[in-house]
Amino acid sequence: MKALGRWLMLVGSLRLAAVWFGFFDIWALRLAVFSNANKQAPLHCDLLSFIYALGHFLTEYLIYHTMAVANLTTVGFFAGTSIIWMLLQWEAHMSPPTASKKD
Repeated sequence: MKALGRWLMLVGSLRLAAVWFGFFDIWALRLAVFSNANKQAPLHCDLLSFIYALGHFLTEYLIYHTMAVANLTTVGFFAGTSIIWMLLQWEAHMSPPTASKKD
């Protein structure tokens, strides 16, 4: 699970660096989402943002033909890997922590 956290931090950092000058309110959004003690909300936001990004770029490539396949491959690698990894780890993050019983 630590590897997934590191991966999401890396991809999130890359995404933040890419939009830094375009969206100055990203820090307000981050505070609003991550100040929630419930860890389900940030995970849902991350998953939906990757799905939205992949869908957006697929639409640009397949319908509008405004994107090169090399760029789609890069987006597909990061978004696809993140989506698959998050879905594989979904139960580990959604289930409440269990206390170990001592006999």
